[in-house]
Amino acid sequence: MPEEIIPGYFNGNVVNSKVAGNSSPIPPRTPSPTTSTSLDIYTYETIIEIANFLLQRTSIRPKIGIICGSGLGHLAENLTEADSFPYEEIPNFPVSTVAGHAGRMVFGYLNGIEVMCMQGRFHYYEGYALSTCSMPVRVMKFCGCTHLIATNAAGGLNSSYNVGDIMIVKDHINIMGFAGNSPLQGPNDHRFGPRFPPMNKAYDPELIEIAQNISKEMGMENDTHTGVYICLGGPSYETVAELKMWSILGVDAVGMSTVHEVITARHCDLKVFAFSLITNKCITEYETEEEANHEEVITTGSKRQNVLTNFVTRMVENINSLIINDSM
Repeated sequence: MPEEIIPGYFNGNVVNSKVAGNSSPIPPRTPSPTTSTSLDIYTYETIIEIANFLLQRTSIRPKIGIICGSGLGHLAENLTEADSFPYEEIPNFPVSTVAGHAGRMVFGYLNGIEVMCMQGRFHYYEGYALSTCSMPVRVMKFCGCTHLIATNAAGGLNSSYNVGDIMIVKDHINIMGFAGNSPLQGPNDHRFGPRFPPMNKAYDPELIEIAQNISKEMGMENDTHTGVYICLGGPSYETVAELKMWSILGVDAVGMSTVHEVITARHCDLKVFAFSLITNKCITEYETEEEANHEEVITTGSKRQNVLTNFVTRMVENINSLIINDSM
């Protein structure tokens, strides 16, 4: 007989961690080599503890979670009646070490709609396992979220992309997964999701269409594209030869995040929308003095913050309408 989840699971209230008929041992918690407060193994019970810590300290009950990428943390600054939780104050949470990532979980209202925002994410190159990098997505699920908006800063590999453009992600190449490195690696806890989750519709087609329509409404259709994103391990930027290879494979934008978060989101049945802010053009020729750098990422994010805030706000409004319609 399948296990019966006690009411309280994934309903946006304080979550009950008891599961009827479950007597399986809980994997041990292992201290992380990166930070004394984070874990290598985030069990079902640990995720519940983190979600409860947050839910007990805010009245916000979000259905939409947002991940703010490098230079895009200003999105969280637009929330009203906000409750903010620095990562170092959240039990068992890692900390962000990258410039442009404030390192806070923020609950609040975006144009009157309840959301929760990761103001800064975690990266593989910081020394965290991919499962740790994407762990907050499960926390969002346990806090009641049904939809995820993932943003990132990326290099434009497609020659038609310009700095400041938006690329709506329609698909990704999980290059780290080619080597067997996955956020779902290890024993699967079916309370999170299935052992073998499909990824052919990782990015929700309906949400992609909504985003394309919003870009037209905002007069940005010439600055908005729909393309394929690839996540590399970092932190070094790519060589010319690597970029030429990705281009042959059909990659349009290159970054160091998002893919493992999306895999984890789909594993726990969150609907996903993602987009990249193109912060630099990838260097695909040897005869140039240009070099990629993190400062241009932060600068481009700052220049485009008003447009991006408007874009995300409209996406949140449309997703909220879908949620309301689905509940009727």
